[in-house]
Amino acid sequence: MRKPNYQGGGIVNLMSSIIQARGGRSSYPALDALPVDDLARATNLILLVIDGLGADWLARHSPNGILNRARRGAISSVFPSTTAAAITTYLTGDAPLQHGLTGWHTYLRELGCVMTVLPGRPRYGGASYRRAGIDPVKLFGHASVFDRIQTRSVIVSPHFIARSDFNLAHAGRAEILAYDGLRDLFRQTLRAIRPNRRWRQPRPPDPNYLYLYWPALDTIGHEQGMESAAAVAHLAAIEQAIEDFSSAAAGTDSLLLISADHGQIDTTPRDNIDLADHPELADCLLLPLCGEPRAAFCYVRADRSRVFEDYCHQVFGDQIDLIPSRQLVEEGVFGFGTPHPRFMDRVGDYCLLPRGNRVIRDSLPSETPHAQIGVHGGLSEAELMVPLCVLAA
Repeated sequence: MRKPNYQGGGIVNLMSSIIQARGGRSSYPALDALPVDDLARATNLILLVIDGLGADWLARHSPNGILNRARRGAISSVFPSTTAAAITTYLTGDAPLQHGLTGWHTYLRELGCVMTVLPGRPRYGGASYRRAGIDPVKLFGHASVFDRIQTRSVIVSPHFIARSDFNLAHAGRAEILAYDGLRDLFRQTLRAIRPNRRWRQPRPPDPNYLYLYWPALDTIGHEQGMESAAAVAHLAAIEQAIEDFSSAAAGTDSLLLISADHGQIDTTPRDNIDLADHPELADCLLLPLCGEPRAAFCYVRADRSRVFEDYCHQVFGDQIDLIPSRQLVEEGVFGFGTPHPRFMDRVGDYCLLPRGNRVIRDSLPSETPHAQIGVHGGLSEAELMVPLCVLAA
């Protein structure tokens, strides 16, 4: 079983390098491929996270583009290889074992329900965290990257999520700049890194850290597939925007790091396993499937654990790997060190890892079944490995 690299070759290590380069401390090793001193020298240290950009996919679809030319290698995401877990790593510097967010659907025992943790609403629908009277800062209990570093920091985020409960809970002291569209993303970034023209006398610019997030490639992959013409065309648009930004930022002493939260794989209708077609298995569960369709956490009734195991082995033996969640923790798949105090609450008793391109899903009565083409969350190389690209301006 492939595992994420938390020892010097993953996104958690990239964040460790950034934190240390900006005067903070991290319990994870720095990234082997990116010395801390190289980052510390840049006045403007900029991290662009392109949601859904897999390392192999990038190499296949733009071998001669600016990103592949600037590539330092491939690094691993976290597990599950999904936005809820990986973006939280980018915003905290911690692996999932510490930050405790384990998928789009995470069971929060302290709230008594399964939450869609990024929108911040119960899975069945309803009010978001703050509208329900819940302080997400206290709920998550995370130390933001922006509070762990010693320099000015800026978040450049899509307008529709820039001041969401989740973003505000992880922004710390950072300034938030909202943008609309790819061109505006880099326009806002340029505005943040250019010298302050109010100063008449030249002075050394203060160091900055900027975090940029671009979600549209992931959305296209889910809806049309990563092998679609739309996804490839969008990659070309991203690369052109980066080219333009690099030219416009010349002379600002900026170092642009580009990576991703995860890659994607494409599925077909034949790859979908619907829990509604397996009522005997569903009857074993206390909760709906949590986590992701590529890494589903199962909460099993104590008196049905043997039935659950037997069914998975006999019916899904060649389609899904059944692994006790505690085994994944012990093997370091979620990270290492001291776990989040509620971590075991959030990974259930077992994890179902569909093989190949398969996914397993269930639906609540309030949900309309929706099969995505591009998916992620598992431990395949396509999902787990993301590029690391470095451009100087």
